[in-house]
Amino acid sequence: MIGQPVDRVDGRIKVTGAAPYAADTKIPGVAHGYLVTSTIARGSVTAMDTAAALSAPGVLAVYTPFTPLKLFAYVQEQNDERFPPLQDKEIRYFGQPVGFVVAESWEQARDAAGLVTATYQQLPHVTEFPGRTVQKLEDVEEVRSAVAEGPVTFTADYTSPVQHHCAMEPHATVATWNGDHLTVYSTSQGALLVQTRLSETLGVDPAKIHVLSPHVGGGFGGKWGNWAQVPLACAAARALGRPVKAVLTREQVFAVAGHRPLTRQTITLTSEQDGTLTSITNDSVSSRGLAGTFSESPAGWVQTTYASPNLRTTKKVVPLNLGAATVMRAPAEANGSFALESAIDELAGQLGVDPLEIRLRNYASVVPNSKKPWSSKHLDECYRRGAEEFGWAHRPKQPRATQDGDWLVGTGVGTATYAAWRDKASVKVRLAADGTVTVSGTGADLGTGQYTVFAVLAADAMGVPIDRVRPELGDSSSPAAANAGGSVSTCSNGPAVQDAAAKARAELISLATTNPRSPFHGGEVTYRDGSISGGGLTMSFGTLLTHCDVGGVEAVGTSPQLVDPEHGYRSFGAHFCEVRVHRLTGEPRVARWLSVIDAGTIVNAKAARSQIQGAVVMAIGQALLESTEIDHATGRFANANLASYLVPVHADVPRIDVRFLDHPDPLVSGLGAKGIGELGIVGAAGAIANAVHHATGVRVRDLPITLEKLLA
Repeated sequence: MIGQPVDRVDGRIKVTGAAPYAADTKIPGVAHGYLVTSTIARGSVTAMDTAAALSAPGVLAVYTPFTPLKLFAYVQEQNDERFPPLQDKEIRYFGQPVGFVVAESWEQARDAAGLVTATYQQLPHVTEFPGRTVQKLEDVEEVRSAVAEGPVTFTADYTSPVQHHCAMEPHATVATWNGDHLTVYSTSQGALLVQTRLSETLGVDPAKIHVLSPHVGGGFGGKWGNWAQVPLACAAARALGRPVKAVLTREQVFAVAGHRPLTRQTITLTSEQDGTLTSITNDSVSSRGLAGTFSESPAGWVQTTYASPNLRTTKKVVPLNLGAATVMRAPAEANGSFALESAIDELAGQLGVDPLEIRLRNYASVVPNSKKPWSSKHLDECYRRGAEEFGWAHRPKQPRATQDGDWLVGTGVGTATYAAWRDKASVKVRLAADGTVTVSGTGADLGTGQYTVFAVLAADAMGVPIDRVRPELGDSSSPAAANAGGSVSTCSNGPAVQDAAAKARAELISLATTNPRSPFHGGEVTYRDGSISGGGLTMSFGTLLTHCDVGGVEAVGTSPQLVDPEHGYRSFGAHFCEVRVHRLTGEPRVARWLSVIDAGTIVNAKAARSQIQGAVVMAIGQALLESTEIDHATGRFANANLASYLVPVHADVPRIDVRFLDHPDPLVSGLGAKGIGELGIVGAAGAIANAVHHATGVRVRDLPITLEKLLA
């Protein structure tokens, strides 16, 4: 079944509303929590008046920094806030939680939260980069080799704004205690992420914390960390002795639950006259929200993409009075690739070289910064196949050369590469007497198709129809599978599923030959397509288990973390797009798209295609629409809602064609699969920017590419 286009096994329950999400959890006697948030961006809260809220209908408790819930300091960094909520009086950003109201209903908690008043000592805040030369620095990273000079030099600055994940499901947590044991229903990219973090801040043995997160309504990195509603709901439930549910509003999600940081990159390229690169330099700046520790390193993409004898990257970090920045699909690499892919095209234009040809001339046959061989790489095949299918050979050389009525037409190309690696993972396979196969692990499915990957691999390994497989995810009591992030789920959990299935078959064979009730007792047997055969007799494994009066056999399989100092591991791809820009209004539209992907074995062709398509849709948003607007006078995110924060809709998205080379990479694992979840967004915004320039002759280096920038 591997490689076939398989429908999602969880698709029907999702579209019919039967899939349980965290906020859907119904527990008798549940109370509801609502955040009170700060109205300044920097300073301290000096007093809070909660009397009116405490006397409001249905209110059970109001917690503040003056009457806090007991939470301990975080030990590990986890791409969320550095400080547990309500444990100090310092204000680091607008919208920071300063109170938590618990009431009998959500409406009562919301209304009472509006009655809480806070008094602040306000200090000046900073919510944007200083001038062209950044003076206030917190950290500097540098990777350097010799910086060469060449007969041709190109240099330019590229910027990207704050962006938000905008997953459909808002962050939600439901907590209930049974004695000193806690059960938590929470939206997360990994049940163990919640369990570990709560163990730290609640001071509870992780073995006493049971986390359930079976379905997640999108994440894109924003649900990797544990945001304020998680510890507050759990601590309040403990203090009140009853279950508590907390669901963030959309504006609270924007303020509290992370964002992609601001970046600025200065790219300098030197080359020979034919476009052969002699050096690449990227001096980058990233913001860091003062509530957290995360910042991007967009310059790093330079180190592994194009062949050049000389590479230099630097990173400067500017702390801002914003909520914690966090990972967002292809962190660093989405922004880093926009800058470098734009610069490569600009150098090609300066030299009069075709943009695809300059990429082929600087093809990295070994890892550029280490000179290690690749585990596998077929990016050149992606370029050539994509060019042929897209019709690149017919592309006019000069910008603004093609017009269709009132629309200026241009085409662009972008390179996609993303790290491919294998994390450690454990998965359990159980064969039951009813003839079903259950495959379980703590991983998560954010809509990425991990449920179906589990089902496909288990069905393939056990030789049974996929409708007899029961995948289970998001339960912290299951074996420790890889979390959903970093494009590692399938390439880590997949080999563990295969290993568990092989061990479960061995357990079944052992049962067949050693159990006195077995008709195969003392003989030799073989397993094939869900059945045991031996001595002229064949029966299904379910029938055998019934004969033996055994409910099931099971085994846990493992996949160790990939450790290979000898090779470089990445997934690759090439994006080709056509963009149309209205000559009078400046409106840009992506009209045609083709992505050719080299990511090892493709387990489920249908879900994999959807992953690339979804990433390209996000890239269209990154390139043309998405920008979180900051009111610098207050520090507030001014468009913190899905009406004002523009994301692509159906009318913005063309047909997205995807081709997979499907060359297995045996060095990654026996399965040969590499990650694809983030690959599709890398290089795609650069391809769009390049196509816009080809259509109009206008080069926009500051995302998003909006019509006023083209008209200007």
